[in-house]
Amino acid sequence: MEVSILIVTFIIASTLHFGVQKLFIYYKRFDDFNHRSSHKTLATRTGGIGIFLSVFIISLYYYFQGIELFDYSLFIPFGIMFVVGVYDDLYNADFKLKFLLQIIVAKILIDQGFIISNYHGLFGLYEVPRILAQLSTVFVFLVIVNSINFIDGIDGLAITQVIKTILLVEFFSQSTDLSVLSLMLTSSIIPLYYFNFKKKTKVFLGDGGSLFLGTIVSIYCFYILGDLFTFKTGFYINKTLFSILVILYPIIDLLRVFLIRIKNTRSPFEPDMNHLHHLLIQKFHKNTSVLIITVFDLLVALFIYKMFVLL
Repeated sequence: MEVSILIVTFIIASTLHFGVQKLFIYYKRFDDFNHRSSHKTLATRTGGIGIFLSVFIISLYYYFQGIELFDYSLFIPFGIMFVVGVYDDLYNADFKLKFLLQIIVAKILIDQGFIISNYHGLFGLYEVPRILAQLSTVFVFLVIVNSINFIDGIDGLAITQVIKTILLVEFFSQSTDLSVLSLMLTSSIIPLYYFNFKKKTKVFLGDGGSLFLGTIVSIYCFYILGDLFTFKTGFYINKTLFSILVILYPIIDLLRVFLIRIKNTRSPFEPDMNHLHHLLIQKFHKNTSVLIITVFDLLVALFIYKMFVLL
């Protein structure tokens, strides 16, 4: 069944990425050029629409067949973040409204059982009171979602980081309740590479995609920190540290940019050209920059993993 899901999702996603882009071009809904743009060609911010609809359509089919691939109630937070992102792509939503809705989605996830109730030794803490667990979960959700949104600045970077996170979690885990969802997400994201790296009529992930995928990544991190996640035999590292390592680059970039903006007495959410990928594309091609970031990210994560395993 998993192979058929992989193939069908890939085909549906490829079709949707192409079809939705044509629809947006027809209605002249293009990505605007500005001083922060890394492209100078016609592009639409429709990648997230293709990914979300692919996963939704496949899940809907199995739902009506009475087959539960994963917890379908996750489409409530998924859908909210996706709609917020698409609205932002089309109408430039106020960041305070997006922030408020992100907090609401975080609370929904908490009520669905995705809560950081154990710090696994971070700050010397293990089991923590529920109020602290809820507050820290909301905070971590906001950090992760916005970190994925922030790195969506050059072709292929955000989707590569999301796929990296999914694959690392699945590789190191004994088994997860999210394995089929992982398969669907990966096979719906992969076709976007073709449209993302085209020289003309590109398809970008857009906020609809980055907020949706940021929510996915946060769920994986919460899952790591929960009781259901167990490492494969032969692999073990502190769960809190592992959850940081799988999203290392987005977190580093977010913290770095926030500190620079605060130092310059600007809003942390005000866009600028201080992201690490902006610095790299001044010296390297965009594709090379994505490769450098991904390889360096994995090497640093591997070094930290090895260092802590040997302790």
